Amino acid sequence: MSSNEQKKNAALKAAGFIENGMKLGLGTGSTAEYFVQALGARVAEGLDIVGVPTSERTRAMAETRGIPLTNLDETPHLDITVDGADELDSKLRLIKGGGGALLREKIVATASDRMIVIADVSKVVGTLGAFPLPVEVIPFGSTATVQKMADVAKEHGCEGEIRLRADEFGEPFFTDSENFIFDCHFGSIPDPDGLAAALNRIAGVVDNGLFIGICSFAIVGTDKGTDIIGQ
Repeated sequence: MSSNEQKKNAALKAAGFIENGMKLGLGTGSTAEYFVQALGARVAEGLDIVGVPTSERTRAMAETRGIPLTNLDETPHLDITVDGADELDSKLRLIKGGGGALLREKIVATASDRMIVIADVSKVVGTLGAFPLPVEVIPFGSTATVQKMADVAKEHGCEGEIRLRADEFGEPFFTDSENFIFDCHFGSIPDPDGLAAALNRIAGVVDNGLFIGICSFAIVGTDKGTDIIGQ
């Protein structure tokens, strides 16, 4: 079974947790898109929900599927956020941000009572860090900020190239909030909790892609169906 089929299995399972009247955070990325498709089908059948998208890309897709949308200013408290992950460990710690939406994803997830992560089995790892850790950084003074990031990372057992993300034209990639993303190629993150807290103490860092203590449980698509981690 392909990874896309595993993603679909996880997304369909997650859609089954959604009930009438819920206020939902809608994640960003290829796996989250399968969930938006499944949710749109349930809305077409009469499911009464409202969603908060975590990116302009997700907003556009939800609108085409007929999903009613709101925002956190109008609806500051959500029941569930469903989103994917670039990596997931056994303690439900995540790396997110491969799609460039980590800040909005974290804001929406932490405004929710629960966060359900959906992923294919390749995203489950023993140690986080093989996937480059995204860090969202304000453009002003970013060279100085990145140097401090490297120093902090070394203090937490991480070394490797910290690379400015580029768009398809080779120009700096900008997030929906008009910030840079630097991808940290550490290979392994032995202390995710400590590193996440330390990075966010650096002036110029908006947030990082380590999601610690946010995920309630994960639905992992497999060749045989789905497994649940943490419920």
